[in-house]
Amino acid sequence: MKKFLYLAILGIVTWSCGGGGDDPAPVPPAANNAPTTPTTIYPENNDLCIDNTVNFQWNASTDADGDAISYVVEVSENSSFSPLSQTKTTSATSVSISLEKGVAFYWRVRAKDSEDSSGNSSANQFYTEGDGISNHVPFAPVLVSPELNGTIQTATTTLEWTATDLDTEDTLTFDVYFGTDANPTTKVGDNITATTFDVTTPTAPNYYWKVVAKDGNGGQTVGQVWNFKVD
Repeated sequence: MKKFLYLAILGIVTWSCGGGGDDPAPVPPAANNAPTTPTTIYPENNDLCIDNTVNFQWNASTDADGDAISYVVEVSENSSFSPLSQTKTTSATSVSISLEKGVAFYWRVRAKDSEDSSGNSSANQFYTEGDGISNHVPFAPVLVSPELNGTIQTATTTLEWTATDLDTEDTLTFDVYFGTDANPTTKVGDNITATTFDVTTPTAPNYYWKVVAKDGNGGQTVGQVWNFKVD
């Protein structure tokens, strides 16, 4: 009997010390750090690029993990970058892209490693010189307020935008289109010189608007359609 008890106790001790529990939890892989956001060098904002083959340049990003970094350059005729005119990926901090002459463009750059991307750099607008051009069309108007897809709670609101022109001697005027159609065709402001316009927003839940910038010398640029909601 004593021998039986001894063997039973020895078996329990062996089982408790020898295993039978869960395996250790695997160590999760370290989180990846995205590269820092690059800063643009050239073209600067509102630059006039004489050559339509533009050498885009930016400062190098860093990566806390020491990962290899590449850069994505995006060029568009719209400040919303939709659609894109050109996109290039490179491991260098510059890239040359041939663009159409006599056109206002916007560009930005972001850095990426094998897993993540940084945020986009600030967007710069620039103009490619055309053959024999003496007048440059204005840059597309830029939204100030109301916020895109934002919500207002008043029966009236002030539309506000900014616009620039490489020909600094030009005086810009604006046509404002506003309504409930997704592509507004009703002109509510004609040849105004201000960059604000008051509208009434009584009942419809969604309003759409756009601005056409004109330089007085035959050049004009149609802005993108913006929208806001009324609560």
